[in-house]
Amino acid sequence: MSSAPTEPLTGSPTGSSRTLDTAEVDRFQRMAREWWDAGGKFKPLHQIGPVRLAFIRDELTRHFELKSGGLKPLDGLKILDIGCGGGLISEPLTRLGARVTGIDPGAENIAVARTHAEPQGLAIDYRVATVEELAAAGEVYNAVVCLEVVEHVPDVGLFLKACASVVRPGGLVVLSTINRNLKSYALAIVAAEYVLGWLPRGTHQWDRFITPDELAAHLSAAGCGPARFMGFVYNPLRDVWSLDPDTGVNYLASAAKPTV
Repeated sequence: MSSAPTEPLTGSPTGSSRTLDTAEVDRFQRMAREWWDAGGKFKPLHQIGPVRLAFIRDELTRHFELKSGGLKPLDGLKILDIGCGGGLISEPLTRLGARVTGIDPGAENIAVARTHAEPQGLAIDYRVATVEELAAAGEVYNAVVCLEVVEHVPDVGLFLKACASVVRPGGLVVLSTINRNLKSYALAIVAAEYVLGWLPRGTHQWDRFITPDELAAHLSAAGCGPARFMGFVYNPLRDVWSLDPDTGVNYLASAAKPTV
């Protein structure tokens, strides 16, 4: 089923653009104070957090040939978390040793992220910013993480080109989103929003969901290599999410940027 009320997308924080739906940003800003309430509106994001983190960790350690053991397997990596929201992924990535920059167009989201991280001594570079702004400034990272964002973006191809532009040669792009088919409509919208009430109604627009083939094509056009995919599914009997080859609804992807 749908992964959760999702991290806001990026784009221009002050107006509309081809990579920004300002209504989406405003909606998630209104819920900003609830980011770290594990039993509140963002409960599904807390539930899928370990699954998403495991995929990101494994893809990064595999790609950069890092030792997967130890407390800080991502030590030395500079990572950009696009649409970071309240910092639900930025924080664990930092604990795994990465130097994380988290960006979001919503000032309220960034304020919550900073307030939560600072007492824990987590040095995360949170900014009210867009990936386009970072690209214009010439910033580059070993990897970009963009979770539950692209299904809210009006122009996915343009957005992913901006994401890839801030990844250094040989770096990695990691994404998670929702497939577009009848199954995803039934589970991610009808069940999650209207039957089970996991998400506020209107959280998703089915026509903005994106198939793995479409995502792979956009990543290729953005200058990335072949994409790797993995699904994650919900087990209602155990009330847990797990990685699974089934990409029919929720799925993750990674794609490397060539070294030359």
